[in-house]
Amino acid sequence: MAAPLRIQSDWAQALRKDEGEAWLSCHPPGKPSLYGSLTCQGIGLDGIPEVTASEGFIVNEINKFSTTMQAYVFPRCFGAAWVLTSFFPSYSDLDTVFITSNMIANFCCEPAEWVQTKSIHISCPKENSSSKFLAPYTTFSRIHTKSITCLDISSGGGLGVSSSTDGTMKIWQASNGELRRVLEGHVFDVNCCRFFPSGLVVLSGGMDAQLKIWSAEDASCVVTFKGHKGGILDTAIVDRGRNVVSASRDGTARLWDCGRSACLGVLADCGSSINGVAVGAADNSINLGSPEQMPSEREVGTEAKMLLLAREDKKLQCLGLQSRQPVFLFIGSDAFNCCTFLSGFLLLAGTQDGNIYQLDVRSPRAPVQVIHRSGAPVLSLLSFRDGFIASQGDGSCFIVQQDLDYVTELTGADCDPVYKVATWEKQIYTCCRDGLVRRYQLSDL
Repeated sequence: MAAPLRIQSDWAQALRKDEGEAWLSCHPPGKPSLYGSLTCQGIGLDGIPEVTASEGFIVNEINKFSTTMQAYVFPRCFGAAWVLTSFFPSYSDLDTVFITSNMIANFCCEPAEWVQTKSIHISCPKENSSSKFLAPYTTFSRIHTKSITCLDISSGGGLGVSSSTDGTMKIWQASNGELRRVLEGHVFDVNCCRFFPSGLVVLSGGMDAQLKIWSAEDASCVVTFKGHKGGILDTAIVDRGRNVVSASRDGTARLWDCGRSACLGVLADCGSSINGVAVGAADNSINLGSPEQMPSEREVGTEAKMLLLAREDKKLQCLGLQSRQPVFLFIGSDAFNCCTFLSGFLLLAGTQDGNIYQLDVRSPRAPVQVIHRSGAPVLSLLSFRDGFIASQGDGSCFIVQQDLDYVTELTGADCDPVYKVATWEKQIYTCCRDGLVRRYQLSDL
């Protein structure tokens, strides 16, 4: 992969005014970094800034998006701040419009269009490196009060769920961040949360070693699984969700029967914390082995599936989900934090020292490639279109796609770790240590 490009986290805001500047840099491995800047030379008639780059960098393209505000009428006793925070929770991102109390009448009577710079495509010819930087479409700042450690989006795209170090887990409207439900029942922090395929039920795992299933409609906890002896760090859902998998600090991965609230067995006992887990359908060419005992009739959808375990002891383990037989064991450069399947035989796994390993299950001794953009921990990996999305502990979050000759960088996080990424159609959501959920719109990419 080409040398990574970096840009000032609030570049879109900085380049909205004449002579506004934002820094950028290129970091070729084993060479000195190159530093430069972008300067706004003015705003065009179409609302797009005219931006030039300093020596060594080229601005290839700038795109915009606009937000149309509908006409509302409010009593004059309401101040501008009340109007904006009540009806436009992310108004702080739209600071091209400045509104005071004396402007409320005009503000409320006529629709307005706010223009924001959406993306900017930058190249560094010397290093043959190119990146498209994408600004958040909107930012949700009122869901949690502290660091957000996990999130997911429902299958229909209407709801989001997230957990935070403020001790809460919440369900919110994916379009605007409006709070819908608070899920209360875990003791201590909730480490992971995800929707079932129906989009109506949530699975969560916490430091209290409990796995819980919740109704997204009324916030009730319908099932609690107990059996782990350490905090649950990650989960996976098998097919439609009659079975689920959990991974724990106690070194075990377990398979659970949701209908009977029972553990169907210990899938692996690693002797080391399991930080991430993934379930994927196996290619027909992969030998998953045969189970030593007849699988329980309560196991549904486990056949022809692989289970991938990202372990703290620098090992990436793959086994047959139904057979429990080993497929491979790969040793990496540092603790594995996360993993995901790209296909029936390709997978990705990220380490604490910043490596992203791509492996072929059919020949796992040597990686297909190792991507290293920085030494920051790789915190999440997600298959996306014909590529993947990765996030790291230095605030970087990027999309790699096979049919594009550049990397798409999701900007906004200023050196704060981006813990998790979720997608729905052309929208990407991230959660970060700064307590914000950012939503990106990919309609033009």
